Parts: sequence; structure tokens; C-alpha cells
Amino acid sequence: MELFLFKAITMISIVKASKEHINDLLPLFNSYRVFYKQESNLEATKDFLEKRLDLNEAIIFLAYINDNPAGFTLLYKTFSSVSLLPVFILNDLYVDKDYRQKGIGEALLNRAKKHYIEKQHKGLTLETDVNNPAQKLYEKLGWKKNSLCFHYFWSAN
Repeated sequence: MELFLFKAITMISIVKASKEHINDLLPLFNSYRVFYKQESNLEATKDFLEKRLDLNEAIIFLAYINDNPAGFTLLYKTFSSVSLLPVFILNDLYVDKDYRQKGIGEALLNRAKKHYIEKQHKGLTLETDVNNPAQKLYEKLGWKKNSLCFHYFWSAN
């Protein structure tokens, strides 16, 4: 467990989540999905998280304040064929509304950066809505907006 001290009074602890953390992670992840206009579904959310952890398909860092689950970030591993190196996709970052503006998002982003350095990957990538105010935090922490390429998405639906 890593401890971070922010704003002189807030003690944030961050753990790498495992199945034993599902009950703490579940309401946060469900709220994250609802924030993105998905129906609340605790059962499906629990199944999704358990599968990602069982299959070692995701790395989830879970932040606590005073033993209360307060936020998380989820990383997926992919690869860069050009550089021949693995890359982490920071796919999800969420802080519960009751714990925002306490440095949790920053602590989670910094923990993801530390993980990338430990694993010696090419880097971290993320995608965010053009109106997401978290862009200021990303840029403050050294993330660079990619203006050299576009992101496309295709779906049969």
C-alpha cells in the first residue's frame, strides 16, 4: 500500500486491487458507469471486474481516504508494433463526488505513472471527452495532448 499526503490534511492510500477489494470497488465502478449514462447494474459490474482480475487483463489501483474507498483507475495493457514495446491504456479514472478536490485523481495518475516506470513500458495513453475538466490535471502532470493523429471508432451497432 502506498500513502500520499495532499493538502496537508488528507491521507490517501492506494492499493493494487485484487478480488478481495471487489466490494469496495463495486459502488465506485458502478457510479462511474452511471456517470457515462449507463444503467446501474451491480451484478454485471461485479462480473466484469472479477473477470478482468481473474484473467489478469486489468490493473486497478484503488484509492482510500480514512479506509473509505474514494476512487480508482484502471489500466489495460496493449502493444506498440512500431516501437516493439508494451503500452498501458489508462482506460478509466474516477473519484467519488464526495472526495473530489482532495488530490485523489492526481495520486491515482501518479501511481499509474509509477507502475509504467516499474514495468519499463513505452508509456501511458488515455482518451477523454473534449469537455472533461480533468484535462487541466492531465496537462499539469505532464500528459501531452496528441495533435498528430485522430482517434476513430467503428461499431456494427
